[in-house]
Amino acid sequence: MRTERRLSFGSVAEQYDAARPSYPRELIDDLIALAPVRAGERVLEVGAGTGKATRLLAERGLSVLALEPDSAMAAVARRSCDGMPVEVLEMELERRQPTGERFALVVSAQAWHWTDPALRYRLAREALRDGGALAAFWNIADWPSCALCDAVDEAYRGIEFPVHPGPMLPRGERSAIDEDWRREIEATEGFTAAEVREYEWEQPYTTPEYLALLGTHSDHIMLADVERRALFDRVGAAIDANGGTLVMPYVTRLCLARALRPHA
Repeated sequence: MRTERRLSFGSVAEQYDAARPSYPRELIDDLIALAPVRAGERVLEVGAGTGKATRLLAERGLSVLALEPDSAMAAVARRSCDGMPVEVLEMELERRQPTGERFALVVSAQAWHWTDPALRYRLAREALRDGGALAAFWNIADWPSCALCDAVDEAYRGIEFPVHPGPMLPRGERSAIDEDWRREIEATEGFTAAEVREYEWEQPYTTPEYLALLGTHSDHIMLADVERRALFDRVGAAIDANGGTLVMPYVTRLCLARALRPHA
């Protein structure tokens, strides 16, 4: 089920690219400075999706080796990064064969939680040169700060998801990414200096735009068609009843760690 859910995004690859938000440019600026990486250096991206973060990195002059296991998502990433110093490989981090190339930065946008917890840190450390940086970041819907939290939450009443529901449920369970990250880095050999930074911003959505966004989340994709249509009708009605616009406050959380130098 985890694999099926992880690969469900390919069924809506074009919609994903159009509907999902990008990431704050301030975050990319900080990431490049903190890594640090210079223009022309190649970085490794894990779970590139349709290339939203890939494009931001390439626009800053970095060369990107992007890993994306879903062929439909990878195809969109290749097209959207055409003409940029980007190579997209259709594979998971866990299946990448070591080549001896070491990177100053391994980055994963909205995808690190889909990698194998038993392997991901070791594989990331093997890909990093001494002193290099591992960075994972996520856009998180800040529902408590959203004016339509209660109205949208009511639309979900009675809905049972076939998988554990994700972050688009207003009253859903929230993962403590910052606490998990620090704990995992402390328990991982080869990494140190766990750090978490946050970037606050907001995005307005019309009713159709917000429903398109919902349709790119794996828990919603995996609902039965009839349940999904009923849910979307109720969510759409809730937004329409409040002026036809939902302003979503986001927090983008950047999690960083440093590859230990030998004997550090």
